[in-house]
Amino acid sequence: MMDWTDRHCRVFHRLLSRRARLYTEMVTTGALIHGPRERLLKYSHAEHEVALQLGGSNPQDLAACAHMAQERGYDEVNLNCGCPSDRVQNGAFGACLMAEPDLVGTCISAMKATVKIPVTVKCRIGIDDQDPEVALREFVASCVAAGADEITIHARKAWLKGLSPKENRDIPPLDYDLVHQIKSENPEFPILLNGGLATLAAAIPHLETLDGVMLGRAAYHNPELLLGVDPQIYGVPAQYEDAFAALEAYFPYIEAELSAGTRLADITRHLLGLFPGRPGARFYRRHLSTEAPKPGATLQVLRDALALIAREQVAA
Repeated sequence: MMDWTDRHCRVFHRLLSRRARLYTEMVTTGALIHGPRERLLKYSHAEHEVALQLGGSNPQDLAACAHMAQERGYDEVNLNCGCPSDRVQNGAFGACLMAEPDLVGTCISAMKATVKIPVTVKCRIGIDDQDPEVALREFVASCVAAGADEITIHARKAWLKGLSPKENRDIPPLDYDLVHQIKSENPEFPILLNGGLATLAAAIPHLETLDGVMLGRAAYHNPELLLGVDPQIYGVPAQYEDAFAALEAYFPYIEAELSAGTRLADITRHLLGLFPGRPGARFYRRHLSTEAPKPGATLQVLRDALALIAREQVAA
């Protein structure tokens, strides 16, 4: 979710669900150690529970970055061993770590020795020519032995040779059964499922066996589905009755960010997936896409975009 789940996105998603755990976009250890650390680690306390997702393969660097996460109050640090992007491969981390379970175990041990917050892992079922039945079991065993607190498994292989990152999100077939088998072999260890879960209706049945589900693109492209998380999964009412009410609650945050120099488009780009299929949604998206990037754009742009939906609903 690099370039997607930034702090503006997460604050809005938290308004839609009080209970879902939120993850940052992946941040590399090199960027945190040598780059704009304060900007990369910045988040709102309204986001809790929030996990810092790290990309890296050097145990000492990962331990140092996990310590930074703990110091700044993150609730969890998550090691990404599933991202297939070119940037990740060139940096020797992400999905290519599926081929190095012992190294991943060493990385987990180094982080666990440094912090008290949970250290978790996100992975694929395998890469390239690996046999997932063998590779995933070896990988999970190494993580468990090293003291990982939880693993989220994206139930697809990642083909690092031959498929683009976009193709890797859709083309490799899903193998949910294998993830459930791994859980049955590790009944006391928390295992979550990711991949291909487009709706809560598709995700909820897996909770009968697994310890959780992770929604990535589905939650980003259709944020309104998060309104169902609290009532349907946790049995408590949603904080707001609909996306309109959640946006009203988001306005003060937007105003504060605009006053601090944030561009409106940097915030509203995360709101384009709202209102799918509703009358006026196309006009809403078009207005935000054309007006929010303009210099000096204010919250009124978003108010006007919402008015376009209201107008079309009255006409309908």
